[in-house]
Parts: sequence; structure tokens; C-alpha cells
Amino acid sequence: MSQARFYEYLHNNPKNRCDIFVCEDAKEAAELSDVATFLELPHIVLPDFRAAYMDDLRPFGEELFALFSALREYYGATKKPLLISPLKTLLFPFPNASLLQSETIEFASRIDLNAFKNKLIHWGYTFVDMVEMEGEVSHRGDILDIYVPNHSNPYRISLFDDEVEEIKAFDVETQRTDTEELASIEVTSAFFSLSEEQYRTFEKAIASAQSDSFVKDIASLGFWVLGDEGIDICEGKKVLRIREMKSTLDEAYGLNQPTLSRSRLEVDILPESERYSPLGGGNFETLRSVHKNKKFTLIAASDTQLKAAGIFDLKGLTLKTSPIVLNLIGPDEIIFSLNRHEKKRRRRRTAILLDDLKVGDYVVHEEYGVGIFEGIEQAEILGGIKDLVVIKYMGDDKLLLPVENLDSIDRYIASGSLPVLDRLGKGSFGKLKESVKARLFEIASEIVGIAASRALIKASVISVDAGELRRFQAESGFDYTPDQTNAIHSIIRDLASGQIMDRLLSGDVGFGKTEVAMNAIFAAAKGGYQSLLVVPTTLLSSQHFQSLKSRLAPFGIRVAKLDRFVSTKEKNATLRALEAGELDCVVGTHALFGVSCAKLGIVIIDEEHKFGVKQKEKLKSLYENVHLLSMSATPIPRSLNQALSSIKTMSELLTPP
Repeated sequence: MSQARFYEYLHNNPKNRCDIFVCEDAKEAAELSDVATFLELPHIVLPDFRAAYMDDLRPFGEELFALFSALREYYGATKKPLLISPLKTLLFPFPNASLLQSETIEFASRIDLNAFKNKLIHWGYTFVDMVEMEGEVSHRGDILDIYVPNHSNPYRISLFDDEVEEIKAFDVETQRTDTEELASIEVTSAFFSLSEEQYRTFEKAIASAQSDSFVKDIASLGFWVLGDEGIDICEGKKVLRIREMKSTLDEAYGLNQPTLSRSRLEVDILPESERYSPLGGGNFETLRSVHKNKKFTLIAASDTQLKAAGIFDLKGLTLKTSPIVLNLIGPDEIIFSLNRHEKKRRRRRTAILLDDLKVGDYVVHEEYGVGIFEGIEQAEILGGIKDLVVIKYMGDDKLLLPVENLDSIDRYIASGSLPVLDRLGKGSFGKLKESVKARLFEIASEIVGIAASRALIKASVISVDAGELRRFQAESGFDYTPDQTNAIHSIIRDLASGQIMDRLLSGDVGFGKTEVAMNAIFAAAKGGYQSLLVVPTTLLSSQHFQSLKSRLAPFGIRVAKLDRFVSTKEKNATLRALEAGELDCVVGTHALFGVSCAKLGIVIIDEEHKFGVKQKEKLKSLYENVHLLSMSATPIPRSLNQALSSIKTMSELLTPP
């Protein structure tokens, strides 16, 4: 209905139109844009900016790039075009024109490279070794690569001393430059175009901002501290809402967003359409025969589309070549579009290269399952030659996959016996995916259930004398890094809180995770509790045993080892001592699963990414009322997700010793 109301409004008000139309989301904004495009009305669509006040902005980079690009176009227009915007986008102040500057780099011009690089840093660009994403810059010798936001490809600037010798676009995947040289490029800011003084001012404002963001810098929080540099784009403008969205407005203003008044968006609502209605599907020729006396406008993206639809008689039709989708019926006209909305598919990075595939290799297609790569064939399609990847399935059925869709397959990797080929068209692979998905949801439910039940349990209160802990730390032989100190402080605080600890300790190899864990073991032992250190391999078990023994034994802490290289006699003795409370810490492999302890206080899992999901959850269920510390140099995405969603807490060791 939105398109019908909007079309009728614009049709009936060719001169006295409003300045801003507020809709609900990006989908509705795109539909309204199609109407404005059809009527050849200059307009700009703002993206659906869904961030809540003081959210970390890094996940919203794509939306911010689109917003800043639209604002630049709007500010630069001599006659202000119509603005179409989702409601949430208008809740916050926008940067004024001075914060969205650009600089033109021309062939044969001169660049002060150091000054230009400093400017790019203040403009929000990130310097990297190789440019892959928008807002990145790379400088290597006399080559400067820059990926300007909202441009299809990055640019490579070749310098001779300080003179621009060549400017070309290049492909991110292949790093090959285009053959065509460019006379100039416009470099816009990746975030705000700040001067050095403004940059320092923003940094000070961000340092005092109240936010839960992990990182507090301009890229993550700069949009929220605009101050005098921000403007309300609705001020002094005539604003209309497409339809009633009170609940959405109430929800949006429940963000503790203090800056803009909500009354500016409590505006008039576009009246219902009286003359025009949405036109559902149907056959064009049938419509044409029924509504003979009406004006027909046919929208198609190309002549090929007309032929494919079987429409050859264009007599009495107004043909509009456009990709828009608009289907309306009125008392004297019908607008019919052959285009259909396509679900936007995010382009994924290709997992394999064609050069890496050999004939006979097993591959997996995301829809059809396991097949065998048989090579590449060429075929003529719609008058053009296409390269097709040939994949053989059971019964010698073959799938011909265009090379541009290579991202839908991956190499089959598995140990053991050869895989069984799937059968095309039988849906067997789809059923397998559904059963795996169902099992994953079961496991996920178990994980959340265990986390929820653990959160309700009153844990052992483990406290340690601060002086004793300092003496233990002094015997390490080195100074702790600030990250180690912070991590130890967080762990000791958690152990003494009475609430169950489930903490992820992340840090590179050699950054001191084991030393942090030893502090936790020391605290537990001095508090009268036992510790288990679970490792994935016997080699690691032996190494940790030697380290723990040398560090903890001088303080009277009894340490033992339990793995497959321990004799049966030693194993039984260790298990009895552990159950009797005669051992303070045992390090071992899977042999520690389910051992009985007299007074267990903490379980530590080293290299947690090498354990399976169910193994780790089994440990939690076995020792559900004890504290848990997981350590990893490369946390798996599931663990990171749990940390970021507060199922786990997290400490990071980012400072090298």
C-alpha cells in the first residue's frame, strides 16, 4: 500500500511537496525510491542505520559509509532533493558538511606523502599491509593503495618521488590493475574529515563517554559525540510519515538517546490512497485485454526481458527501461513491472581457487552435496561464451556451475574412508543438513541451559591473602604485563564473588596465559580448594606438570599428573589422594573427566579450541558447581560469541612480555 499512497501524493502535489519522507525500514525505503524514480523526481535514500545510542559502530560500517555518501550528495546539491529515510536513521544528529570533505588527486599533481598519510588517519582510514576492505590504505615504496568507501574497487597510485605518475583501479582478489588510466580520483573521508585539533577533541570526548564498547576510539564511538558539529537534518523541513509507526517510534526512543526531541518525528501521516491500489501478479496480456481503455506503462530492465515474457506488440504502450519494481492500478492507468525483487545475496569470498583444484578432487556444493571435480568446460549461453565447472554426482549426473558462482563450493576435507557421492535431485544432502542443523540446535540449547543453571548456583568463595599472592608473583622471575595483572585481578575477584566463574582467557603463544592460570591455582590451594588443569595432549600435560611443580612446590602446593603415560599403580594412587584431599592440583588429559575430588574449586581448560563442544559441556556438567577458566591462543567463534553475549566473561592478553 505504501507505493500507492506515495504515488498518489506525488502525483497530486507536483509543486508543494514535503522535504523528507519517513518510512519504517530499508525495504520500504527502496519501494518508495522506485516510485520517485518512475516519476523522475530527484531524491536521495538514506540507509537503515540500526545502531542504538552508544553502540560500538564497527559492525555498522557498511551503513555508515552509505549514510555519509548520501549526506555528501545531499549537502552538495544546489537544489535539495527529496529525502527518503527509515525512521531509526533520523533519531540522531548527523555530521555537518564540514566533517564530510573530500580531496581530489590528479595525474601529475604533487603529494606531500607524510601530510597526506596523517590526513587519512584523521579521516578514519586504517593502514594495512594489503588493502581488502573499504576505508583501508596501504603504502609500499612508491605505491599507495587506497580503498575509498562506496567505490566498487580500490585505487593504486604510483608515485615518482612526490609526483603522481599513474592512477588505476585494481581488483581486490587478484591485485591486478585495470588497463585504463584515470585522470583523477576523489578521496572522501572514511569517517569524519577531522583536522588534527578536531581529532584530539573527539578523542577527549570519547574517553569520557559512557559506553560498553570494548574499544573506545573515534571509529567505534565518534558518531555519538558530535556536539556542535552535529545537525538535525529535519530542522526547518516539512516532514511526512508514510504510515502510523507509533510502536516503532516508542521502541526507538527507548534507547536513552538524549539529543533530539521526538516531537520532530511525530508528524503528519500520508493519507490513504483513494485512486490507486497495488496490482498483484497476473498475466500482462490478460490485463491488457480487460483494461483496454486505460493507459498502460510497462517497466522492463531490458529488451531481453520483454522477449522472455512473450511481449512483442508494444502498440499503445509506454515502455520504461528501468530495474524498478512498481505495480499499480488506477481509474485511468496501469503501471506494470516485469522486474521482481531479488533477495540481496552477500558476496562471499571464494574458499578455493580453480588453480588449486585437480580433476578427481572431491568437492562439496552448498545445495547438492559431495561430488567430484571433472574440469572446466565452455558453453555458449545467450550469445556469450561462459566457463563452467563440471561436478559429477552419483549415477554420472553432472552439475555445470558458472565460475562466478565458485563461492558455493568448497573442497571436501575428511579423514578415513572415501566419501559417498550425493545424488542430484533427491534432496538427500538437504535432509542431512536439516538433521545436522536440528542436532546443532539441541547442542546449543544444552549449552545455554547449562550456562543458565550455572548462573543460579552459589559457587565456592575462594579468597587469598593479597600479601601471599604478591610473594608468589615475585618468584616468577619477571614483571607481569598490564594485561596479565588485569586478568589475574578479574579472576581473583570472580573466585571470591560467590558467583560461578566461566571466564575465557585469550592470548597469543608466549604471552603468559599459564602464569595467570598458576595464580588461580595458587589462590584455590591457599583457600583450601583443589584445581584440575585439563590439556588436550600428553606432551602438554608433561610440560605443564614440570612448570607447575617447579613454581608451586616451594609454597607447599602438591601437584600430580594423570595421563596415559602414568602407570596404573601411580594412577590409582593419584585418584585416591585426590579423593582424600591430599593433592592440591592435578594436570592431565581426558583422564581427568569425571574424577572424584574432596573439595574441587576450579577447573582450567588449556587450548580449549582443541576440545570438542560436547567434551567442554560435559566438563561443565560434571563439575557444574565449580569455577571454570578456559585458555586459548585462538578462541573458536562459538567461545568468542559466548564471551560477547555475556554467557562467558573474557580476559585478553594483548601485550607481549
